[in-house]
Amino acid sequence: MTDNRFFNRSELIGILMLAVLLVVVLPLTLDVFRLNLVAKYLTYAFVALGLVICWGYGGILSLGQGVFFGLGGYCMAMFLKLEASSVENTKIQSTPGIPDFMDWNQITALPFFWKPFNSLTFTIAAIILVPGIFALIIGTAMFKRRVGGTYFAIITQAVAAILTILIVGQQGYTGGINGMTDLRTLKGWDIRPDHAKIVLYFFEVGCLFVCIMIAQFVRHSKLGRILVAMREKEDRVRFSGYSVANFKIFAFCIAAVFAAIGGAMFALNVGFMSPSFVGIVPSIEMVIYTAVGGRLSILGAIYGTLLVNFAKTGLSESFPELWLFGLGGLFIAVVLAFPNGLAGIWGDYVQPRIDRLISSRKSKPDGGWTDSSVADGAPAE
Repeated sequence: MTDNRFFNRSELIGILMLAVLLVVVLPLTLDVFRLNLVAKYLTYAFVALGLVICWGYGGILSLGQGVFFGLGGYCMAMFLKLEASSVENTKIQSTPGIPDFMDWNQITALPFFWKPFNSLTFTIAAIILVPGIFALIIGTAMFKRRVGGTYFAIITQAVAAILTILIVGQQGYTGGINGMTDLRTLKGWDIRPDHAKIVLYFFEVGCLFVCIMIAQFVRHSKLGRILVAMREKEDRVRFSGYSVANFKIFAFCIAAVFAAIGGAMFALNVGFMSPSFVGIVPSIEMVIYTAVGGRLSILGAIYGTLLVNFAKTGLSESFPELWLFGLGGLFIAVVLAFPNGLAGIWGDYVQPRIDRLISSRKSKPDGGWTDSSVADGAPAE
């Protein structure tokens, strides 16, 4: 029988645990520097969340999500950079009112495509629309021609490489390899002090939970069921009269928008944006986060993102020359031993034991345990 509940018991426990962890435990136990690191990790969780819909449910492996992460980040960075440029010391610039890297490259007027980013409203719309439209163009070009699987994954990698080269090559308009730095204020509010970092952290957590609810809605809707059917038997879905290409385009676009929101949050929390977050390597890392957490689990992908990034930070601090091998070994171990990631471990090993314990407790009128071995987590004889 199909479970039509928005959250089942296990998912509800998981989301409550995540809320307590992010809203209570981490802010009370970590200093501002470490909490800001968690905020940085959570920006990647938006990407992982989109990959659950796109890859986990739609069966569309995209190795270029850094493209959309970067587009969202650059849209936000452009607004922040223009605001910072308006209050910079004009004595050190030959042309005041434009970003410093434009001045260094002898650009004397603000380019036309930069001007709308003086508006925060336009910037917020661009963070959603620019990556969404770009994903729509790519998805339409690929899926309408039934390009998928490995070929689509390679094409998305190529797009990530092309965009990185374009950003680096157009230094006068994008900041080049250095990216956009020295992002200071948001509508006059300084985003650099500790109290601002804390406010931005809680704002980001709120946005993440909104995206979780959207992803859960998609998962439980008819659209989500069609995505799963399409992943398992694409030809059968096509013969049933559904447009497989349109469903794939939708899944790809929603993953792009989630990634772009993460990129915008990154620019706000970290205070810069560079092409190093757009290319092939960061895109593959984002897939690793999802695989470790579980590509079929919304919450698992978020926990996986946090786990991998905490491990990455710890290994890079303790073993700076070996942490890449550790990250690769973790991914290989998960793929070989636990293909469904952390969520699979929970669902296959932990949750059944919890269910047995609960059912055993309910079976006694006095609420006692029916068997000591069950209380210890072992199956009853």
